[in-house]
Amino acid sequence: MQTDPIADFLTRIRNAAAAKHQRVDVPVSKLKTEIARILKEEGYISTYKMVEESKSRKTLRVFLKYTPDRRSVITGMKRISRPGQRNYLGSGDIRPVVGGLGISILTTPKGVMTGRAARKSNIGGEILCEVW
Repeated sequence: MQTDPIADFLTRIRNAAAAKHQRVDVPVSKLKTEIARILKEEGYISTYKMVEESKSRKTLRVFLKYTPDRRSVITGMKRISRPGQRNYLGSGDIRPVVGGLGISILTTPKGVMTGRAARKSNIGGEILCEVW
């Protein structure tokens, strides 16, 4: 049993990018799928898809993205809110990541979205992670 599946998801992506793998497989959940959707929309991964290994076991396959000189597009990922210490922010407290070059991913009452979109919509929420 994992105590923090989101941290495991981010670590698997971070490790696969450091090892220059083309793809990484993670156990699927709705929240991980939403985080992958945001990473794809923001251009940090090339794509993702759901793979059914058996009738009861599904996997989320994330395809990583690299520059032409084989450097990973993702240079860093950091888990902010953890199960032992939740971190909630109001819309005015959401700050830019790496001077606006990165993104923060939040869970809000309107769903999972980037910090920029949450600030624009004037809603706060739990900040899950930062990616740059």
